Amino acid sequence: METGKFITLEGGEGAGKTTQAARIKSALEDAGIEVVITREPGGTFGAEAIRDLVLSGSHERWSGLTELLLMYAARLDHVEKLIKPALARGVWVLCDRFSDSSMAYQGYARGLGREQVAAIDAVVMQGFKPDVTILFDIDPILAQRRVKSRGEDLSRFDTEDLAFHKVLQKAFLDIAKHNPDRFRTVDAAASRDGIETQIKHILMQRFAGLRLG
Repeated sequence: METGKFITLEGGEGAGKTTQAARIKSALEDAGIEVVITREPGGTFGAEAIRDLVLSGSHERWSGLTELLLMYAARLDHVEKLIKPALARGVWVLCDRFSDSSMAYQGYARGLGREQVAAIDAVVMQGFKPDVTILFDIDPILAQRRVKSRGEDLSRFDTEDLAFHKVLQKAFLDIAKHNPDRFRTVDAAASRDGIETQIKHILMQRFAGLRLG
């Protein structure tokens, strides 16, 4: 059986990743591909419990390093119990955030630095990476408007100030620049249909023989 493909969606808060994950899942299923959608932190029982710890409470609840270690504890459980088993069955996995978010949020925005995050990633993930990462690039001011209009409870990261989210945008673009073979960037300020079209084009270019309507 052919191994499944691992696709991650990255970007700041309010970029529209969740909406597009559902759309791309539907398009891939129409092409005869079995797909599972998951998220980080989360995706498994243990990782979802850690998600509640990381995303709730005040900005000062955790230090940057504590945040990072919690994220990687959740990620290891997620990879071992959901992602790798699904890929081994030939299932494609669409994941809302993965290791690049840890690099952006804790490495850049929390100031831990690229080397420290990369060292922990190497120990925990042992080189496990997505097949392709789609970066949703959007102006942080527009993204924050979207977040506030959702009417949902805000996480610790949602409520960070605009300066934090501007650092995140630059961080993701820098990470993408350092990983040009894996990253593809979409204009997340476009319409939902426009973003979906961009992503379909990326996936058809990346995976030979894939045809998405």
